[in-house]
Order: sequence, then structure tokens, then C-alpha cells
Amino acid sequence: MDRLRVAAQAIDDNIGWHRIGVMLSVCIIAIACFVLFRTLRDIDLREVLNAIETTRPRNILIAALFVAAGYFTLTFYDLFALRNIGKPHIGYRIAAMAGFTSYAVGHNIGASAFTGGAVRYRIYSLHGLSAVDVAKLCFITGLTFWLGNATVLGLGILYTPRSASAIDQLPIWFNRTAAVVTLAVLMAYVAWVWKTPRRVGHSTWEVTLPNGPLTLLQIGIGVMDLACCALAMYMLLPSEPYFGFVELAVIFVSATLLGFASHSPGGLGVFDAAMLVALWQYDKEDLLAGLLLFRLLYYIVPFAIALAILGIRELWLGWKRQNIHPVGGLTPERHNRSGQDAG
Repeated sequence: MDRLRVAAQAIDDNIGWHRIGVMLSVCIIAIACFVLFRTLRDIDLREVLNAIETTRPRNILIAALFVAAGYFTLTFYDLFALRNIGKPHIGYRIAAMAGFTSYAVGHNIGASAFTGGAVRYRIYSLHGLSAVDVAKLCFITGLTFWLGNATVLGLGILYTPRSASAIDQLPIWFNRTAAVVTLAVLMAYVAWVWKTPRRVGHSTWEVTLPNGPLTLLQIGIGVMDLACCALAMYMLLPSEPYFGFVELAVIFVSATLLGFASHSPGGLGVFDAAMLVALWQYDKEDLLAGLLLFRLLYYIVPFAIALAILGIRELWLGWKRQNIHPVGGLTPERHNRSGQDAG
């Protein structure tokens, strides 16, 4: 561990982790653009539109329900984190609004850690949370996300390592080994936090990690979220050839993580390129139609709803402030009360 810390510090001093992150994002986006160009250069847009029109309305409706279930699950990310950082006075209604709007905005704009955090701060600051509190909350919600991803990928790749090979182009034995290592680290983490309170950070930034049972609940929330998203995508895939759900889930989660790593808004281009490469068995026009429908249901519609919610909320807050502190002084009630007090 000491050697790793020294190496990490040396990299940070000489290169900078931020620069490495930017370079990695640029590389992922550049590769995705190249793959998309190679894959879609001879695409027939009329066939894509025809595939969208012929998609069964029943499948689109079921996919939309799974998307709604996924965003409903996301609201529990915030509720769980609020309870963990010791803010039980904030109820589910506020947690649901903050969770839904922050993720809907963050998914579409990109750099969700910052954009989603800004939305959360705007909402929670009116309920007594400081910037440090919101940062702690974002840490716990991020931990829920990564624990869910590790569980789904670990179990999924162990069951069907070929699916991961379709994304990373690595040998099956390597992916199976990586899955075993991922699950071993996950179990070690659960054992580490099981009884003794574990804390990370220092001073006012210190966060107490959820204990073992709560971590299992945390993993369950993350897995349910990813399962709902993958099921939505599954309902929009072409009917032929047949593709197992677990295989699709591994590919979907891997493609989503690539899009997340690129910081591209909504993983645009990166997610799509990964899906087109991994699901090469499908007709390109039919698969592209499914991806476009998924983007409409999972990104565009929730983004529009979130912006409407935030806009209406800001108008209501502005109206409320204007009535409490009107231009020109006190309200008549406060004026009379202040006169009585003075008397």
C-alpha cells in the first residue's frame, strides 16, 4: 500500500490525475467516433425510420414502464444516503425530487458528479444541508452506483464471459478471472464494513460507511436500478436473433460505464458505438432504431420532465419570496405586527 501511495503521488505531481482523466475521455470519444463512422457510413436512414415505426407499441410501453421503475429506484439512492449521513428530517418527497432531477439532468449534460451535485445543492440547501452535506450525500449515492455495477458485472461476466469479450475484445479466461476478482473484492468490502463502523475522510469531510446489512441493501438498490434499465433496452431490441437477458445486461452495463467514463453528455456516441459493436448479430438499422427509442425514453423524456419540475419549483419559490418580502417593504400583516410590537 505504501508503494502504491508513493506511485500515485508521483503520478499526481508529474502528470496530474486530472490530465490523465481528460486524456482518457478524449481517447474514448475519439475511438467511439471512429467506430460509429465505420459502422454507420452505409446506414439506410429510411430503414431506421421504418424499424422505429414497426416497433410494437406494447414493447415501447413496457420499456417506458421499466424506465419509470428505474428512475423510481434512483430516488432511493438519495433517501438511503440522507439516512446514512444523519439527515432523517428530509422526507421521501424531497429526496425523490432531488434524486430524479439530479440524475435526469446529469445523465444528459454529462459530468454528472458536478451537474447532479449542483441540482442537489439547490434543492437540499433550502432544507438545511450544507455544501459538505451534499458532497457526503453524493459520495454515498456514487458508492451505491458502483457497488451495483460491480455486482451486476461480476455475476454477469462469471455467468457469460463471452458477453464481456464482445465489448473489451479480451480473452474469455481474462474476463472470467476479472469477474472472480471483482466479486472477491466486493465480498471483502462487505466483510470489512459488516460490524465495526468504518469511516473515510477526515474532519468535517468524514463519512461513515454503511454497515454490512445496509451495504447489502445498498447493493440491492443499485442492482434493481441497472436491471430496470437493461430490461428497458431488452424490450427495444429486435426480435431476431434471440439474445439472453443476462448477456444483454453485461453488454449494456459495460457500454454505460464506457459512456460514463467519457463524460460525454448521455454517453452520446460512446454508449451507442459499444452497443453496435457488441451486438453485431443484429441488423444495424433495427438495432439503431432500438437505441434511438431508448434514448428518447431514458434520456430525453426524463430530462424534459426534470426541467419542467425545476422550472415550476423556481417560479413557486420566486412567488413565495415576493409575497413574504414584497417590493416596497413589509406586508400589511407584518406592518401591523411591527406597529404593535413598537407600541
